Amino acid sequence: MVFSSLIFIFAYLAITLFVYYITPLRWRNLVLFIVSLAFYGWGEPKYIILMLVSIISAYAFGFGIEKYRKEDKTVAKWLLFASLAVNLSFLLFFKYYNFFAENIGFDMIEDLTLPVGISFYTFQIMSYSIDLYRGEVPLAKKFVPFGTYVTLFPQLIAGPIVRYKDVCDQLENRKETVSKFASGVSRFVTGLGKKLILGDAAAALAEYFETAGGFAPTVIGSWAVMLFYTFHIYFDFSGYSDMAIGLGRMLGFEFVENFNYPYIAKSITDFWRRWHITLSTWFREYIYIPLGGNRVGKARGFLNLLTVWLLTGFWHGADWNYIIWGLYFWVFLVIEKAFLGKLLKKIAPIAHIYSLFIIGFGWMIFFHNDIGEILVYLKQIFGIGTAFSSSSVWNEVIRVLPFIAVCILACTPLPRKLFEKAEEKFRFVTALKPFAITLLFIVCIAYMVDNSFSPFLYYIF
Repeated sequence: MVFSSLIFIFAYLAITLFVYYITPLRWRNLVLFIVSLAFYGWGEPKYIILMLVSIISAYAFGFGIEKYRKEDKTVAKWLLFASLAVNLSFLLFFKYYNFFAENIGFDMIEDLTLPVGISFYTFQIMSYSIDLYRGEVPLAKKFVPFGTYVTLFPQLIAGPIVRYKDVCDQLENRKETVSKFASGVSRFVTGLGKKLILGDAAAALAEYFETAGGFAPTVIGSWAVMLFYTFHIYFDFSGYSDMAIGLGRMLGFEFVENFNYPYIAKSITDFWRRWHITLSTWFREYIYIPLGGNRVGKARGFLNLLTVWLLTGFWHGADWNYIIWGLYFWVFLVIEKAFLGKLLKKIAPIAHIYSLFIIGFGWMIFFHNDIGEILVYLKQIFGIGTAFSSSSVWNEVIRVLPFIAVCILACTPLPRKLFEKAEEKFRFVTALKPFAITLLFIVCIAYMVDNSFSPFLYYIF
């Protein structure tokens, strides 16, 4: 079940909100736990058992970690390792077994499918165990609130990655208010619009210029693929995060932000502070800093960064292009830390162009699973053995220029700033906001009626 579907909005969400708000406060976590398991099991009921094993094991190991954290650090550490091993074993088997089997020469499991969202909820469970060992979070004494934390349906499938320390207080003491609910509805509908109206259209155009258009490969066509896929992955994923945050507010939760206008970045370092913030934070706090971060000398710091980016690439998918993608960004991050970062601060406009190109080509590595296709695309984009353009490609690019302009504008904070200024000067703008959100929602419903299924890109991770 996806958020951008009629059955989710008019059946699952409507029923969930009704049951949730007629239930006494003390039972609302149990309601969320049950409906979240139902949400997860909608398409893959067999994997509910896997999730419950992960939850129960982390919950049980937590008591031992808390008990021995002060009494015997060695025992606590072994219990932590055991908890992490149980949860990581599921992720490693389902996500990576066939990759290693294929490359080593073992027999592959043909019908092995990846449980949806396992990369996200595994990281959430691990953050609880690690933070508990560090003494940074209280022990989860009650099973239902802990299970609710792991399974909470708004962010279960594709993030943002919510750490236990961010919501442990909210699990017991959150407040549901009318203003927060209204804010959640607005955020959800905005994300829905980003995903359906901009993200899906950009995906269709990327596919059109890549294959469906029947064009002979050209330089302009290759750049068009990169441009539209760059739009697609941002509007799709940030739209999902907006919807998750909005749904959380409807239920009284405040989740951390996951995007901060990443395409206005003026360096790759800046980009990764703005893109998928919760994943970057997770790797920084649980991998990079424990390895020593940049406090261990420049060479060791670069090696630590390499470890993080190999894992980041591999986390996204069990294929070589994701590993290459991680190494690709590691190279530019190292270059910026070594010398380029200081120069980029002095040449802001050029720095922005540089960043956009590096980001865009990085998405092409992400997009093409076959390494041979990546090399072919590299030749095409630089015109090696490829025509610059054709009349049909130019005509199609010109036809979608208004859409490109809208996407560029939507990638910046300018629309938000203009709206905030308008609210300050004209009172009626605030009054019109509910009507604008309602109109956007109606348009989104029309899109959903026209398209029966609109999956999120990050579901596969």
